[in-house]
Amino acid sequence: MQIWIYTLVSVLLVSIVSLIGIVTIFFGEKKLNSFLRLFVSFSVGALLGDAFIHLIPEAFESGSSVVSFSILGGIMTFFILERFIHWRHCHEVGCEEHGHALPYVIILGDGLHNFIDGIIIGASYLVSIPVGIATTLAVIFHEIPQEIGDFGTLLYAGFSKKKALLWNFISALTAVIGAVMVLLISFQFESVTSVLIPFAAGGFIYIATADMIPELHKHKAHKFSETIKQVFFFALGIFIMYSLLFLE
Repeated sequence: MQIWIYTLVSVLLVSIVSLIGIVTIFFGEKKLNSFLRLFVSFSVGALLGDAFIHLIPEAFESGSSVVSFSILGGIMTFFILERFIHWRHCHEVGCEEHGHALPYVIILGDGLHNFIDGIIIGASYLVSIPVGIATTLAVIFHEIPQEIGDFGTLLYAGFSKKKALLWNFISALTAVIGAVMVLLISFQFESVTSVLIPFAAGGFIYIATADMIPELHKHKAHKFSETIKQVFFFALGIFIMYSLLFLE
């Protein structure tokens, strides 16, 4: 029951994050994008930190013989989804990359992404509460710039503010479905975490390195201080994940 409570609260928090797009109304685009680039750096550190500090070590401790293949499977699965579905998310307001995409295709890709996030969160809590908390935080940190970017893209596509927020929230609720599904499956297949945990690690590695880091490289740092800030927030994300080891 404790695992169910932690999991459901976590995926509901992740779903609520989808409403953060409303902040675009109160801040100028230039100022907000500057903040988002630093937050993306932080998110990269958090995702990689969770993958290498929590998920992969836990996967190898399980003694499973398929850990490496599951990690590679996660990377390949996320690559395939990006090729066939409008998966790659914007991490800034007014992203030109998504300007000509069908808005409902963006929502579909976002819904599938959140569904997998729910599976990952549920599987992480099946390992332990601290691993579940670490993974939830990594997902939330990633969702913040993603949801702001998606909100801006839906507005650009012609949605009203209310409609964009509503559809963002609906697509985010698929995380609840994914989490409930993996918890129910675990009653029949207790070894499900031995596959899903390294799969999640592979997914996080792919998102961080193939989706988010290239986003940072698009904007050349004109000042050395900007590069230092990005490196600092990158390291801070890793440190936050490391500090969660003391919860165990």
